[in-house]
Amino acid sequence: MSVQCETTARKAAGGDMGFFERWLSLWVFLCIVAGIGLGRIFPGFFQAVGRLEVARINLPVALLVWLMIIPMLLKIDMRALGGVRQHWRGVGVTLFVNWGVKPFSMALLAWLFIEGLFRPWLPADQIDSYVAGLILLAAAPCTAMVFVWSHLTRGEPHFTLSQVALNDVIMVFAFAPIVGLLLGLSDITVPWDTLLLSVLLYIVVPLLLATLFRRHLLRQTHGVARLNRVLKRLHPISLAALLMTLVLLFGFQGQAILRQPLVILLLAIPILIQVLFNAGLAYGLNRWVRSPHCVAGPSALIGASNFFELAVATAISLYGFESGAALATVVGVLIEVPVMLWVVRLVNRTRGWYEARPGIPPQAECCPGL
Repeated sequence: MSVQCETTARKAAGGDMGFFERWLSLWVFLCIVAGIGLGRIFPGFFQAVGRLEVARINLPVALLVWLMIIPMLLKIDMRALGGVRQHWRGVGVTLFVNWGVKPFSMALLAWLFIEGLFRPWLPADQIDSYVAGLILLAAAPCTAMVFVWSHLTRGEPHFTLSQVALNDVIMVFAFAPIVGLLLGLSDITVPWDTLLLSVLLYIVVPLLLATLFRRHLLRQTHGVARLNRVLKRLHPISLAALLMTLVLLFGFQGQAILRQPLVILLLAIPILIQVLFNAGLAYGLNRWVRSPHCVAGPSALIGASNFFELAVATAISLYGFESGAALATVVGVLIEVPVMLWVVRLVNRTRGWYEARPGIPPQAECCPGL
């Protein structure tokens, strides 16, 4: 095993994580609290920032997403994307979980908990709306923050990018039919401008910027060393952008969260179960088919995470800003970020167990690109 791969292995186990990264869960919690508090103290400011949007895509949030994922995309050599075919098992597992399991498992959990067990404690006129919001949340896989989760697990970046791009293509054709089927609707209006603009803003533009910047750096003298220095400097900026995104999101929705704490708690339960179930399923299936750990980690995280920007926009479009559906999608953000950080930690800590299965290649064999 090379020195580079040994270093990657130690980082994957959490040994070389810096202080800021090691306590990221704490910073996330503090930013959520800060966002809710600031939203209550300065509602006018957050309302003004919230109005800076195009096709229901908030532009300040989009800018922060760029700062969040461009450092991850800088690591990707576009010429090496063809090599992702060797990870076809991981691609197959992720597609199965994203499109064959997750929307339907979330619908089942929503009907079980919201329509059934929790009905006495929820507003009767919002039951169907809560169910719809949960289904919308699970019907589309994450496209932006998953780059952060993959980075924290030292996942194979070319696999992550290819999987996200493939999910985006499928989403254009499958999102409306799946939602329509699960909501029992014969015709559903999906904000296609939001969907297409989200793909453009969260994937195409940052990928183009990162590719051009990477080429510029590599063309200079000692280009590889220069690129590594830039990546090291941008890493804390990327994590800071994640935290600022949370402050904004919860500043926008803090009032709704504070007004209905019991509803928030009850909605959080099926979302939590859904995230853990799908992450565990993807991770376990990858181990069963003997995908390398650097593929299984991002596969589990892509399989469990949700495209909450699209879910929120669609819920508002279909049911209104003050609806139970809109609130349910916001609860998804509240739950997903801390839980995904916990899943990241679990994936890193179980790498030894994962690679103990005979036939799973060691980290060194998927080390290029990490």
